[in-house]
Amino acid sequence: MQYPGLLTPVAPWGEYFRDRGEDALIIYDDLTKQAWAYRQVSLLLRRPPGREAYPGDVFYLHSRLLERAARVNAEYVEKFTNGEVKGKTGSLTALPIIETQAGDVSAFVPTNVISFTDGQIFLESDLFNAGVRPAINAGISVSRVGGAAQTKVIKKLSGGIRTDLAQYREWLRCSVRFRPG
Repeated sequence: MQYPGLLTPVAPWGEYFRDRGEDALIIYDDLTKQAWAYRQVSLLLRRPPGREAYPGDVFYLHSRLLERAARVNAEYVEKFTNGEVKGKTGSLTALPIIETQAGDVSAFVPTNVISFTDGQIFLESDLFNAGVRPAINAGISVSRVGGAAQTKVIKKLSGGIRTDLAQYREWLRCSVRFRPG
């Protein structure tokens, strides 16, 4: 049995720590299954379906859930704790996991989550089965924050690594075809 509403009560626990000057991480595993269960319940309730038969507000539900992740400044923490905690910032990081069907990132749920997250790391079972660990597809993984969150040294060292990795994987893929035997 799937319970579509169970993801929502988790966020206040993370907010509790964030608002008191601590750092928290929430991993939502998996928003695709949550959306699927929500779609089933909505169809049973005869709510009008939208794209791929999902209800129109599933996008709103996911964005409302993930937008609770934030960094708060020391002034906010001090005010929230009535002066008990001073000089500390807090953060809540959300890590939503999306399962795609046959790697289709253009489906409704993946595109919605991609539209309001700061980056995506795409893992591929083909890479995993080929022994590549971590099985990250660097070609379609992105970060909107990227360089803004890196030091100058890291920027310089990692500048071309993504391109190099993509070229290496392409070379590996092609070289398998031309091996003798």
